[in-house]
Amino acid sequence: MSLYTKSLIEEQFTELEEWQREAYHDFTSMMLSTEHPYPCVPGKQGFVGDMLRFGFCPSPKDEDAARVIASLLKEYGTISRDTGMYASLVLLCDTRELLETHTSVYEYEQCFWKVLSVVHQLDDAPWPEHIPQDPHDPSWEFCFDGEPYFAFCATPAHVSRKSRYSSNFLIAFQPRWVFDEINASTSLGQKLKKVIRKRLVDYDGIKAHPSLMWYGQEENYEWKQYFLHDDDSTLSKCPFMRMKSKWKSLRS
Repeated sequence: MSLYTKSLIEEQFTELEEWQREAYHDFTSMMLSTEHPYPCVPGKQGFVGDMLRFGFCPSPKDEDAARVIASLLKEYGTISRDTGMYASLVLLCDTRELLETHTSVYEYEQCFWKVLSVVHQLDDAPWPEHIPQDPHDPSWEFCFDGEPYFAFCATPAHVSRKSRYSSNFLIAFQPRWVFDEINASTSLGQKLKKVIRKRLVDYDGIKAHPSLMWYGQEENYEWKQYFLHDDDSTLSKCPFMRMKSKWKSLRS
């Protein structure tokens, strides 16, 4: 259980388990496709520039999954600022059993929120004072070990929204500081948004999900962007709070 750079994975490729090799190969193919250019420009630049860090995790239904993710995320927080301006932690999960049972988008959604909630419970650091604890506040963001992160989930069950498809269950954590230079108040951020939005529509073949907005925008809620449905629907309440409460009740 450790973090990998792109270079290290390629050096040790034959030593990985078969599912890990296949998951990384599929991720690489998605990032480097010229026929269907991946819409997230910073993500692609981060991959090409070896700024991403990778981790391999058990199935999200495995009792040990959240512990592994929490450990990798804690390690990542100590080195993320040294990895480059387009930093992200990409976690590829063992999805073999979930594929065999034809897991649906909504079942993957439950897995995602359950894992994220348990990871939060394993965090022994205080919640950052400048980040609201209510997900229904536009300035809320998931935090771990004192660091705010944008969380992104992709699954094998996504079909219509191809930008949320991954051959394996995937969770990426992007530090909030990455967006310091690419947000609504910067010219680079505004230019990137236009480019990404056009590429997103071309890539998916459908209009962008209505939940995709700027962080801090009055009607925006970051948690809605973490896991997008294959259609334009969205949950009315954030599962993070409900699962957090449920977890506390089980422990009391």
